[in-house]
Amino acid sequence: MSETERAEEVRLAVYGGFARIGRAPGAAELAARTGFDNREVRQALELLHQTRDLVIDTATGDIVMAHPFSSVPLGFSIMGSRTLWWGGCAWDSFAIPHLLRDEPDVLVATRCPACDAPHAWVARRDTPPPGDQVAHFLVPVAHMWDDIVHTCGNQRLFCSTGCVDAWLKRTGRRRGHVMDLPTLWRLARGWYDGRLERGHIRRDPSSAAAHFTAAGLRGAFWGLPEH
Repeated sequence: MSETERAEEVRLAVYGGFARIGRAPGAAELAARTGFDNREVRQALELLHQTRDLVIDTATGDIVMAHPFSSVPLGFSIMGSRTLWWGGCAWDSFAIPHLLRDEPDVLVATRCPACDAPHAWVARRDTPPPGDQVAHFLVPVAHMWDDIVHTCGNQRLFCSTGCVDAWLKRTGRRRGHVMDLPTLWRLARGWYDGRLERGHIRRDPSSAAAHFTAAGLRGAFWGLPEH
């Protein structure tokens, strides 16, 4: 078996673990599930990190993220019918019911970063959640992978644009992109299609741009024309 084939087996085991139990399998669990030794598992994880199919802590080798799942809390919890997940960001949290076909809806919970107000929505596959809240994405798409944990930690949901402005003023950060809940839902819908299946290939730039455009996004933040 080639290194690439071993990496695909490990990727499937990681995603399967997240989907079933809400957390990343450890190296020993992955070795038991795949039949590979610990060294082969570590090599596979490193390759998957390089190809951006997973995010690992390069110091420890631990799995940090397998989008849309996260091993670390970044502001969101997602409750399904039997499983609790950490959501990596607003985008990923709303994507989970689209990815998991046996979860037609999930409860997404968070707090406004500006005023700490609690918010919760039932996120479904068939329709956007109601609400006047807005999402603010801090990091433009061209730089999202410069530090993906920072990027995901700053894709948050706020009570309103007023709360976004207050948070930006308090933190000294520059405005990124603000979108309403229907746009966020369209962005999340279908973005991770096939990620639980064998042979999944991440979107290339043209496919990503087409998806952003279909979601109603425009402008340089998304690497797209303004109109």
